[in-house]
Amino acid sequence: MKKNICFLFLAVFIALSGVFSTPLEDLIIPVNVLRLRSGGEFIMEMQPANPSLRLMPANNELRRYISGVIEMLTPNMMVETLSLYKKPEHSRTDPLSWDETQKIGITNQLMALSTLAGIQYYSASRKSMRTFFEYSRVIDDPSTKNPLPDPVFSVLPEQLTLYARQKDLTFGDNVYRYDYLVNSDVVFFVQENITPLTVAFLQAVGKGKLKTVIAVFDCGDVLLVYVSSMAKTASIPGMGERIGNSFSSRAEAVLKWFSGRADLVFQ
Repeated sequence: MKKNICFLFLAVFIALSGVFSTPLEDLIIPVNVLRLRSGGEFIMEMQPANPSLRLMPANNELRRYISGVIEMLTPNMMVETLSLYKKPEHSRTDPLSWDETQKIGITNQLMALSTLAGIQYYSASRKSMRTFFEYSRVIDDPSTKNPLPDPVFSVLPEQLTLYARQKDLTFGDNVYRYDYLVNSDVVFFVQENITPLTVAFLQAVGKGKLKTVIAVFDCGDVLLVYVSSMAKTASIPGMGERIGNSFSSRAEAVLKWFSGRADLVFQ
């Protein structure tokens, strides 16, 4: 597979410098460790105005990256979530050593964008379950939009750019880019819209004004999953709150999607 693959959903920059994991207690505050380990499905913070990072794990590279995104984007809304994926006993590892096979498997699953099609989230406004993406495919280029299979790697490349075409039942048919970064102790991708997002014929989010980050940390017996969605929304009364509520529900759907994909790695 080429070093640079154009995909409408992703742009991936990967630098491997060793394989390490981090104890959960070194990443998040004790009260959140207790909440997650005692059976809580996830922790969520929704900030409809003047957002700041409240749940982000203690990782310098991730913090520098997201802080830079916030500085450039100046979002007016943000949703953060934390969740744990519990590994089966046979797949648990030393909390200071991330198994490379597991790491490659997790990264491949994060690139399985076609599997996002059909996932469901609860719509508070409609008070019912709703499809998130009706269509989701990796494509060759934003202009030609020819579908491609999800990429699968046995050895992670140093650089990879992916794009994806996705039909969202809220925002319509759009093109996205994802930047993936893999270092010694975290795998994360950054999603950016490269077409404007509209709601009821109104432009709700301009081109490049939506950023979603999903970061995965190996903690030995569990994976810690952090999701942050932030946007610079249009100055339309109620629009920011509406998008924030939508992002909250969608974040839950993405966490469930990831859990299902991780099951394939640890089966």
